[in-house]
Amino acid sequence: MSNALRVLMAQQNFLVGDIPGNTQKVIDGANQARMQQADVVMFPELALTGYPPEDLLLRPSLETRVGQALQRLCDEVRDIYLVVGYPRMRDGKLYNMAGVIHNGQLLGEYAKQCLPNYQVFDEKRYFSEGDQPLVVPINGVPVALTVCEDIWHPGPALQAREAGAQLMLNINASPFHIDKPRHRTELLRERARQAGCPILYVNMVGGQDELVFDGGSKVVDVAGELLFSGDHFQEADYLVEFDSASGRLSCAHPSEPHPTLEQSVYNALVLGVRDYVNKNGFKGVVLGLSGGIDSALTLAVAVDALGAERVEAVMMPFRYTSSMSLEDAEAEANTLGVQYDVISIEPMFDTFMGQLADQFEGTARDTTEENLQARCRGVLLMAISNKKGYLVLTTGNKSEMAVGYSTLYGDMAGGFDVLKDVPKTLVYRLSNYRNSISPVIPQRVIDRPPSAELAPDQTDQDSLPDYDVLDRILELYVECDYSADAIIAEGFDETDVKRVIWLVDINEYKRRQAPVGVRITQRGFGRDRRYPITSGWKAGV
Repeated sequence: MSNALRVLMAQQNFLVGDIPGNTQKVIDGANQARMQQADVVMFPELALTGYPPEDLLLRPSLETRVGQALQRLCDEVRDIYLVVGYPRMRDGKLYNMAGVIHNGQLLGEYAKQCLPNYQVFDEKRYFSEGDQPLVVPINGVPVALTVCEDIWHPGPALQAREAGAQLMLNINASPFHIDKPRHRTELLRERARQAGCPILYVNMVGGQDELVFDGGSKVVDVAGELLFSGDHFQEADYLVEFDSASGRLSCAHPSEPHPTLEQSVYNALVLGVRDYVNKNGFKGVVLGLSGGIDSALTLAVAVDALGAERVEAVMMPFRYTSSMSLEDAEAEANTLGVQYDVISIEPMFDTFMGQLADQFEGTARDTTEENLQARCRGVLLMAISNKKGYLVLTTGNKSEMAVGYSTLYGDMAGGFDVLKDVPKTLVYRLSNYRNSISPVIPQRVIDRPPSAELAPDQTDQDSLPDYDVLDRILELYVECDYSADAIIAEGFDETDVKRVIWLVDINEYKRRQAPVGVRITQRGFGRDRRYPITSGWKAGV
């Protein structure tokens, strides 16, 4: 006798902390799954609270709110098995749970066993580890549950195998970084072979502060073959049928190819901006459009995320601003159809300098005057933000943030830095990628030498190594934890290496005050990298 099981993987976007809203989303999704004649619907990890809830997990009312949500699910979801993630107290300990609900009954709970405590994860701060498998019979099929990190280790899969599982449902809140989809696929293939059963992997999608969850839900058969890979960076439902007699799996949707690096990063930036703006209730965004490549790419991302009608660009020229910058900024703004304004900072700069004349008397001109230009621009953008309810998007890239090539309370003034984790060399690649879809960034912006235009004939390379060199040194030091000596051994100039590392170390105080931004690498400036501001550490060894 054949036991067919139809499972709908609900790749959904949840709002952290909105337990009632997330619960309604689960109820609606379960109703939709039932209309598609699914036997089971599975939602991502911690769907009821959103991920990561951080210290909301420490709130005394958490248990009451989650308990009320689970009761709603028991009361309102019928005629379908519901697999959903949530935090729950058991015997005085908090666990990251996956529960199975059917016709008003909580049939079983699985407590996540492997708690990640690296990179952006700190689950051991909140949760206790489970140690038992859960296998639930559904339509005669023994189905095992696991949660996210459990799939990265062999233990839970082997437990499920010993408990007689014929199918594994793995619920996830796995954030994106470059090449993550490929790593997941390789891992799932290995784990399915160890478990001796197919794995249905559903992943959360959406932006949460600096994290972006990219979806890409997958189905892997018992031999470790990838049968299906879902869309990335968008909500979707995927119906999968499992025949326990033959072990055969069939998917009702065509598989999606893994996106290219540029495509995945660009889409991550778009989703990160869209969700940060919308989930936090901003009417739109405003940014300073300088005629340079960073602000040009940021504007393109913002329009793709929100639509031109919710984006405002402001050119704030000074005496050092070239006619090329003015022309290119206006050309891109017109191409994208955003509101575009030009406000000179010259009068306010002159006023500041007049008021500071006594303080500056007898001193030579230096970066103080350059920083003052940036701070005039920051004041203008923040005033527009306050008046219109717009979020200010800053435009600094990872290379600049690493070495402090930015002005505190100037070009760093704002609420969200789209390119915060994007190295300068990748900024160029993303700009060319966006133009391959439709030409929006003037080619001259991409081709010209980068400059902050804070002084006559200024270019970035006046004070920094070429970006190809700089970005590789930064990758080795920031993302790979190489020492100065180890980087020099890779063939880089000793003077360049030591200067770059010194700049990274002394500018921690700036990064600590920087806006949040989308994480796209395995070591971003934020949750990933927590270094002291005051430190006597020497990075030579």
